[in-house]
Amino acid sequence: MPEVLPTIIAADKVTSWISERAEINEALTFTLIAGGRSNMTFVVNDGDQARFVLRRPPTGPLLPSAHDMAREYRLMHALRDSDVPVPEMVGLCQDETINGRDFYVMHYVDGIVVRDIDIATEMDIAARKAMSESLIDTLAALHQVDIDEVGLGDLAKRSGYIERQVKRWSGQWESARTRDLPLVDAVALELIQSMPEPNPTTIAHGDYRLSNCMVNAKGSLIAVLDWELCTLGEPMADLGGLLGYWHDPQDKDPDGDAESTGLPGFLSQDDLASRYAAIMDSEIESITYYRAFAQWRLACIGEGVYARYLAGQQGEQNEDIDLEHMRDSVRERAERAAELLNMI
Repeated sequence: MPEVLPTIIAADKVTSWISERAEINEALTFTLIAGGRSNMTFVVNDGDQARFVLRRPPTGPLLPSAHDMAREYRLMHALRDSDVPVPEMVGLCQDETINGRDFYVMHYVDGIVVRDIDIATEMDIAARKAMSESLIDTLAALHQVDIDEVGLGDLAKRSGYIERQVKRWSGQWESARTRDLPLVDAVALELIQSMPEPNPTTIAHGDYRLSNCMVNAKGSLIAVLDWELCTLGEPMADLGGLLGYWHDPQDKDPDGDAESTGLPGFLSQDDLASRYAAIMDSEIESITYYRAFAQWRLACIGEGVYARYLAGQQGEQNEDIDLEHMRDSVRERAERAAELLNMI
């Protein structure tokens, strides 16, 4: 059972805050969900019943522009009536006297997060196929949302997505890096120099993958989670990111969701990309570039996560953390990006 962490959640104050926005029956308890690599996620129980989920930043110093609770809250609230399934929001708290830092609360969704191969193995082949299709259909639905109609037209600039992303994540790399890795800087430069013609701007989730979504037992997607990196930008970057976590059975060195998605029933990367192109009536010749971009960005993000674990900022999570693997995966992702860009 994950450890309850009252020092990270001011239980009495947060319970009072929630009670002003939703009906509760007794004192709430807060349990950290293991596995989070960025913001901290808690299941909030009302007696024996899971009622809510609370998200807050990690402890300790934070990187500039990272862990923006208001942004995550705004995105999900804006999409509440769209074809993109999101949890129902309870509220956003930006009063630091309540819990020390911003947080938001949403209603609990009873579903399955396929975060490892053990969970994926328990689902049948038909559910895995449905999961693959639902992931792509939902991604296409997100990219078809009218930005202005849902009130997100001012979320970010509508042009220069790759330039903005490379600048942002290069800065995060410099702020968080624990060692010299010149290849990260070299890939950043190549991404700018070899940038393809952009597609029309859409909402870009920024970290769209199987383990950031919730499905039901039949494999249908019922909630898209973890909107921290969402912005307005290039839709192919979302597809490239999804494929960057996806493992075809013939691939080597699975990473991220890859171990799960190599099981029978899951669509191949080519099938995923083809389904997306058919729904969006779009071309996908540039997908290799965006897969490289996704790998480079994940290297930068991974270094920040590694640095936070070294500093003990992620709480006492009930899971085995292989820091050496975490550290090495940053270099491996940078190398993968360079290979995709024909740099090495």
